[in-house]
Amino acid sequence: MGLSVMILGLVLFLGVHLLTTRRELRARFVVSMGEGGYKGFYSLVSLAGLGFVVWGFAHYRSAGMINVWYPPAAFRHITEALMLPAVILVAASYIRGRIYTTLKHPMLAGVKLWAAAHLLANGDLGSIILFGAFLAWAVFDRISLKRRTDAGAPPIPIGGVGNDLIAVVVGIVAYLALGFVFHPVVIGVPVFGA
Repeated sequence: MGLSVMILGLVLFLGVHLLTTRRELRARFVVSMGEGGYKGFYSLVSLAGLGFVVWGFAHYRSAGMINVWYPPAAFRHITEALMLPAVILVAASYIRGRIYTTLKHPMLAGVKLWAAAHLLANGDLGSIILFGAFLAWAVFDRISLKRRTDAGAPPIPIGGVGNDLIAVVVGIVAYLALGFVFHPVVIGVPVFGA
């Protein structure tokens, strides 16, 4: 039951995110629903999908995970190390500086790094589906951005190296919060020192 709900959540969450890559279809939705209606629809479907992913994955974990392979213990440390740049890249997508201008889409780079890192450390079926789906979406979205005529991101002013330093600090703080608070409390898996 848990895996089915999680997959439904992935279909909703990633499906509505895929809608943004289909620019003509997205434009038709905006015309028929209005800009506000489309954004409301997008937000509600995203939130519902995310809720189903979290709920489904939690139930899958509590019912007993289905192991496909057993990652070496060292992979967990690699994942911890890769998560720091992943979180910094996500921060740099909003606090735009040279990291943003160099990578063009640091959010997608951060998501790809996050998903790939978690695939290294988790060998169970639910994790493979979850992180594999996000990795596939991020790769597809990055490829689709190369073919689009628009930037595909909201217009946020771009600063210089100062913004990069702020993004790094915000990323480090977020990384520590995710590792010490979010992951052990919400996910139920300690990150550091385990």
